[in-house]
Amino acid sequence: MYGQLLKDGMKMANKYEQLADILREKIRLSTYQEGDAIPSEATLQEEFHYSRHTVRQAIAVLVNEGYLRKERGSGTYVSKPETVNHKNRKTIGIIMTYLSDYIFPSIMRGVEQTLREQGYSLLLGSTNNDHEQERACLQQMMDQGVDGLIVEPTKSSQYNPNLAYYVALQEAGIPLVMINAYYEELDLPHICVNDTRSGFLATNYLLEQQHQQLMMITKIDDLQGKYRMKGFVKALTQAKRTFAAEDVLTYTTETKEAVIEQAIQRLTAADNQVTGIVCYNDEIAHRLIQALTAAGKNVPTDFSIVGNDDSPLSTLSTPTITTLTHPKEAMGELAAQWITTGKATEAQHFYFEPELIVRGSVNNQKGE
Repeated sequence: MYGQLLKDGMKMANKYEQLADILREKIRLSTYQEGDAIPSEATLQEEFHYSRHTVRQAIAVLVNEGYLRKERGSGTYVSKPETVNHKNRKTIGIIMTYLSDYIFPSIMRGVEQTLREQGYSLLLGSTNNDHEQERACLQQMMDQGVDGLIVEPTKSSQYNPNLAYYVALQEAGIPLVMINAYYEELDLPHICVNDTRSGFLATNYLLEQQHQQLMMITKIDDLQGKYRMKGFVKALTQAKRTFAAEDVLTYTTETKEAVIEQAIQRLTAADNQVTGIVCYNDEIAHRLIQALTAAGKNVPTDFSIVGNDDSPLSTLSTPTITTLTHPKEAMGELAAQWITTGKATEAQHFYFEPELIVRGSVNNQKGE
């Protein structure tokens, strides 16, 4: 099965392999000389007419082969491939929904530091929370013969057409660790935050601040949103409080912009009684604060908002956002440790317990 999936994946891998061949030949012919920085990703895109994703894949191949090396904050440089012992080289694949924004760079720092200390090289992939792109990443990892995989699942609360790839990797004995979420159909090790607890703490805090009517805005194509909503309902149930069906707003990766407009319409309606809002994450909380401000409303005077993930946005926003902790680097470090110590071959899981971080986006409804 593993071999068949590799064979099926060759057609999709051709573009980045072709570009890798071109760049490799330029290095061999000394067009790109040892120690020189290669052209930027944007320049390579323009020169060879490939997408940014294809360029990154090709560069990742050459980094793993030893032809190139990445230096953080500086660029990508030509190395001496003949000095690399490919037979002894260990490579771990990392597939994330996103690599360049929000909390993901912090997770990557934790993974990268731990793996590099153990002598592993990294092969990165980004799915943009899209199943087709996830399939391409998995095919790339298989083609490169990775020694293990750390994966942030794509649309984890929906059926995933790529489950067979994960089964094939398990059958091939390749260690796998899921982070942030997991596929409920598969018995794979996973490291997550207790998202039910996050939703509970956010909701309970607003109730403690005397907010009588609450709204939740949550993402429904990822498990995190499903469990954060479970915490929201649990806190209201324990407090013997009800909520209106129209005050739970849901969205997917593709409808993020629309849900903010929907929330503004609801919150600025003449009959609105909602004063406290639990948001799926800090990004949604930040966007909601901006939209409410543009509509002439004030946070926290008119509305109190709680985010999640303790992202950089939570401190850059005005006001700063009350949020829940997310142990980003610690999660990355633990996933890397599981991969390198063999724990990733066991069906186990670990949940970080969140803590509330009180900042400026919530006030006491009674003015206390």
